[in-house]
Amino acid sequence: MKKILFLPAAALLLLAACDKSDNDGADNGTQSAARIDYEIDAIADDISNIAEEQFDAAQAAAGRMDFASLPDCAQVTMTATDNSWTRTIDFGDGCEMPNGNVLSGTIEISGSVDFSAQQAIISYSFIDFHHNDRLVEGNRTVVRTIQSTSAQPEPHPVANIALDMTVTYPNGNVYEREGNRIREFIQGYATPNIIADNIFSITGTWSTVFPNGMERVTTVTAPLTKRMDCPRIVSGVLSISQNGNTGTLDYGDGGCDNTAVLTFNGQTTTIILGN
Repeated sequence: MKKILFLPAAALLLLAACDKSDNDGADNGTQSAARIDYEIDAIADDISNIAEEQFDAAQAAAGRMDFASLPDCAQVTMTATDNSWTRTIDFGDGCEMPNGNVLSGTIEISGSVDFSAQQAIISYSFIDFHHNDRLVEGNRTVVRTIQSTSAQPEPHPVANIALDMTVTYPNGNVYEREGNRIREFIQGYATPNIIADNIFSITGTWSTVFPNGMERVTTVTAPLTKRMDCPRIVSGVLSISQNGNTGTLDYGDGGCDNTAVLTFNGQTTTIILGN
């Protein structure tokens, strides 16, 4: 018998237990742990989006322009040398993004001025940076390659994102995220001033270590599809493993709906996503 669970989008990843006594996400697979894992995914995605957009914004010689996804409260400054550029984004004491997340502090993003190179390395670091009051630390890189593929013959970016960061919650709990997320820009790259037509295909493997030492490993087994005109992943399948248990999460067939299907230990559960 299927059960309908009314959970936020955060609780997508794995519901391996129903111990409701946990309130800090540091358990062995409760809904709270799934929520924490999603929240770290959201942090990683927001930061990666900002880094790639700032790289595109720095390509003045290529005729590309600043994207509209950063609100006016985010102050951007750029410096350049003969070999490199740096864009510093100051979110102040609190700056709400279009997706509703509130960022504060500073991100520094840098790269080479050789925008004609087929491969570019984008580096970024954090200065007292918070995502929804969670402290984010670490030095990260994106290896961005312009490629042509059978699915997308026109040259387009493929970004290999190193997920190496530490997230500290207001209650002092520390979570560590490592791995790689590969994001292919499969539609909309030719129209840099229009965000709504952008579509990305995402693959990769990453892990999250919880305060009690539990490790949750996530692998994309069918590419995730992210459309910028929809706040959710619209298709793709994740495989999740923790404490010797495994499960899968299926995002569906491409519609911008609010459901996903979790199969765990032979049981299938339909999850109703949040707003």
